[in-house]
Amino acid sequence: MTKQSSFNPLDAYFEKGGNFIDTANFYQSGSSESTIGEWAEKRGIRDQLFIATKYDGPTKLMGDKVAQKVFYVGIGSKALKLAIAGSPKNLRTDYIDLLYVHVWTWDTTVEELMKSLHNLVTQGKVLYLGISDTPAWVANGASFSALSREESFLPMARSEGMALAPWGVLAAGKLRTDAEEEARIKSGENGRTFLQSDWKRNEAERAASLALEKVAKEVGAKSITSVAIAYVLHKAPFVFPIVGGRKVEQLEQNIEALDLSLTEDQIKALESVSPNLGFPYYMSGSGDTLSPWLALTGVKDKVEYPAPIRPVKARL
Repeated sequence: MTKQSSFNPLDAYFEKGGNFIDTANFYQSGSSESTIGEWAEKRGIRDQLFIATKYDGPTKLMGDKVAQKVFYVGIGSKALKLAIAGSPKNLRTDYIDLLYVHVWTWDTTVEELMKSLHNLVTQGKVLYLGISDTPAWVANGASFSALSREESFLPMARSEGMALAPWGVLAAGKLRTDAEEEARIKSGENGRTFLQSDWKRNEAERAASLALEKVAKEVGAKSITSVAIAYVLHKAPFVFPIVGGRKVEQLEQNIEALDLSLTEDQIKALESVSPNLGFPYYMSGSGDTLSPWLALTGVKDKVEYPAPIRPVKARL
């Protein structure tokens, strides 16, 4: 993508009321942060945006200008210091709204990490803290979609009142209709190969896509991706999916999700395509419904979880 082609969906997003932008210090070797920073600065809108970035990714792997690369990766205090020096410079700002610990790298303790992060907040360099891909005993904010569900963090988030910003909601572009895939083949556009060698869908991805397509027809959605996003929005009170796209029309498909309401039966239908929750959730359930063991006793009622927040349409 050219710089201007990156600016176009950002402009459309902002014009439609969007203000939350997610990136990371090593995405596109740092050019993701730089592009966002330049775009916001040129339009004079930095303080109208809520920018989230992540640290601990390998930022100095390419080239040989930096001989000692070990300090530019990981969650240790020095890696954090270097990251917090680089990200605001790239983003052309003097503060970061939300800083995530990106991936748990096992090279420091929780206590050291939290002390270093706390110092950044007290200094005003960071306003809020988040954590992404870590073991459940640290805190888990992993991938979540109609295709792949990391059940361990949903009950935790509900219990602790935490907000979720799940990634992988659109399965790296693998949730598409048969017609859309055929059109990609004919045009030669193909698709992403994120963490996979083949851009085409496998059987599980196609099955999930077919289930989404069925629900899309039932609710009158124009795109199955909007249904995929709506599904995630229905799973917990505070869910803010991380989704991307290269085209303005993809952005418009994403926004359609805010107008969709799914029934319990539709959610069950989507989840039935990929039913294996893993241990211990195939025994205990995930908390969405009555525990299987309680159900055996004839119990019918359960305490309902708080409903997911819904967009205020008057503000959109």
